[in-house]
Amino acid sequence: MDARRAMIADIEAKTAEIADVTGRKRLGPRVLGALAKVRREAFVAEQEAPYAYADRPLPIGHGQTISQPFIVALMTELLDLVPGDTVLEVGTGSGYQAAILAELVRHVYTIEVIPELAPRAHDALAHEGYTNIDGRCGDGAAGWPEHAPFDAIIVTAAAPGIPPALVEQLRPGGRMILPLGRGLFEQSLVLVEKSAGGEVTTRDVLPVAFVPLTHPRRSSDGAVPR
Repeated sequence: MDARRAMIADIEAKTAEIADVTGRKRLGPRVLGALAKVRREAFVAEQEAPYAYADRPLPIGHGQTISQPFIVALMTELLDLVPGDTVLEVGTGSGYQAAILAELVRHVYTIEVIPELAPRAHDALAHEGYTNIDGRCGDGAAGWPEHAPFDAIIVTAAAPGIPPALVEQLRPGGRMILPLGRGLFEQSLVLVEKSAGGEVTTRDVLPVAFVPLTHPRRSSDGAVPR
């Protein structure tokens, strides 16, 4: 708990430092409560557990990382979530971001493109007691139309542009947060808002560095592993 409190204090300090860029001087109490409750060590490999609350990304295998806690907190905060929301997450990764979301909303749908990561994340989420999360392995850029529209969408990998399917699946009045850019050092965290009338506006928040959004690997017969 001491390490978790130190992590949260660091996140709060960083939030205040860049408030003129993000427009948020502080994190809301519900986001802070989720950060205080979720055990980040449950979503990293055993050898990484001593560093679970350091404010930096950690490797989770297959060229992927668990995001820096500050970025997780900021992206979550900018979605302005309320308890009755339904959220789509593109890029389950370790499952940590999904756990944070699950503390804040009614239901989370999460998609992971890497077949080896998806079951590991879902096992971790089940072990931590989350019952309001559904996940699958597939192409996150295509979204999950069966459960659309979503009140909010969060994408945890960098895309060269905003996937049209995700815009379509965002409800009017909803928000989407995602990193955009092709190069690792040419990315920006972007907030997408869809008005009640369906008009879409975007705002660059700050520079970031995420792994790229990828599409499903196909087997020799062309099938997508699931």
